[in-house]
Amino acid sequence: MYGNGQAPIFILKEGTQRTRGRSAQSNNIAAAKAVADSVRSTLGPKGMDKMLVDSMGDVVITNDGATILKEMDIEHPAAKMIIEVAKTQEQHCYDGTTSAVVLSGELLKRSEDLIEQNVHPTVICEGFRLAAEKAISLLDGHGISTNDNDAVLLEVAKTALTGKSAGAVKAFMADICVRAVNAVGVVDEGERIVDLSDIKVEKRQGGSIKDSTLIDGILLDKERVHAGMPRSINDAKIALINSAVEVKKTEVDAKIQITDPNQLASFLAEEENYIRGLVEKITASGANVLICQKGIDELAQHYLSKAGVFTIRRAKKSDMEALSKATGAQIVTNMDDLSAQDLGHAARVEERKIGESDMTFVTGCPEAKSVSVLLRGGTEHVVDEIRRAFDDAVGVVSVAWEDGAVLTGGGSVLAALSRDLRTYAETIGGREQMAIEAFASALEIIPRTLAENAGLDPVTTLIALRKAHADGASHAGINVYEGGVVDMKDGNVLEPLRVVEQAIQSATETAIMILRIDDVISSKGVSMADGFGGDGDFHM
Repeated sequence: MYGNGQAPIFILKEGTQRTRGRSAQSNNIAAAKAVADSVRSTLGPKGMDKMLVDSMGDVVITNDGATILKEMDIEHPAAKMIIEVAKTQEQHCYDGTTSAVVLSGELLKRSEDLIEQNVHPTVICEGFRLAAEKAISLLDGHGISTNDNDAVLLEVAKTALTGKSAGAVKAFMADICVRAVNAVGVVDEGERIVDLSDIKVEKRQGGSIKDSTLIDGILLDKERVHAGMPRSINDAKIALINSAVEVKKTEVDAKIQITDPNQLASFLAEEENYIRGLVEKITASGANVLICQKGIDELAQHYLSKAGVFTIRRAKKSDMEALSKATGAQIVTNMDDLSAQDLGHAARVEERKIGESDMTFVTGCPEAKSVSVLLRGGTEHVVDEIRRAFDDAVGVVSVAWEDGAVLTGGGSVLAALSRDLRTYAETIGGREQMAIEAFASALEIIPRTLAENAGLDPVTTLIALRKAHADGASHAGINVYEGGVVDMKDGNVLEPLRVVEQAIQSATETAIMILRIDDVISSKGVSMADGFGGDGDFHM
């Protein structure tokens, strides 16, 4: 910076880089578009997978947008903002991450065309905001009530699983998702709530995906502490204890001086009596299963084994809470307070060998508000991807169950919104109209990408889709299997309303935030060109 023709005045530290105006906007938009393009090919039933290898050589194979972007080592700050879109979508809706990111990229691409026509970025932002508000207000009109209908929830789960590794067994997996959500869902003062932490998921390689199962109780990745204990207990009375079954250590350092061998014998005998007393308190309560959050002394293990009590030690806190919910047991801290009223009940507790390790199944809990799912697959990579697919599917089922409303998929709703927004744009004066029309065109990127990924002609397919909607077929969407356009309601392609709503909201807000940036100041060592090659391409 120069002052009245004098020597330059340095405000910024040496080595700081500054990009301003159109150049800054172009850089940011190029970075955001590159991120969106990197996940575009994974969208839809015909989407492809990505193999991601990190610096340690660990491999992840997935087509889950949020996972891909999380695993990619991205430097550019604008690109990181697009990744936040995927994270937000994942946290709130569990699915639709790729759609949200692709939509963000397309909004920025369309806005770049408007900037070149000298439409000011704040005008574009205002138009986008109006368009997003209008689109979200129109969504309710496209909603279909679930009416607590399991058949609708099954179709929502199947739609989420289509195109993933679990797609081949989607009916089987969808059934597990719906039964799990129905088991843990509660209605509290008219509000429907599903706490997904009540669905405990364990994965084990070996076997096939079809060996996966829903357990009406809790699955613990633990084995009994002593081989002499029974492998299974019927009509289990379960005690949950979060204190150690061993001799208490003193809080202060203490020395015990023994001068006579008899004193040592009586000292050891007293320790033994204390531990025996603890075990007797447990058995006196009527418990035949003990789950302990802390350690259990070897002598205590011996006495518990003699008493025929199935015992697990060092259970996780989350497992203890899940067991409490499932069996009705109270978690007891002081052993003196343990009574029959604190015990939980299960029809059966047994240890089974799953793959290479032993696991404990607590089943037959009539009032269970916490359930477990065991996922199986041929290899570690398969099981990991099945887990991601299951998380998405059970998430969207929970969202649909809570909201009680779903939309048709296959790009049908976005095509309908695009048509409605074009009509709405004509009622808005000024240059904002151009931004709303650009927003309407951007919404069509989802059906266009679905067609491209299915190997269809995107232009022909999009024209057919527009014609179908013009003729009043409001549920018309892309048929990725045979080409052309079909009714998505008849095809049972359904997704929660919240998924589309959140995708539009977060994509719009991020696009507006990036558009409003006209000056990027980066400190020494962080180049705004990071991620860009000399050819202007974005490298990840």
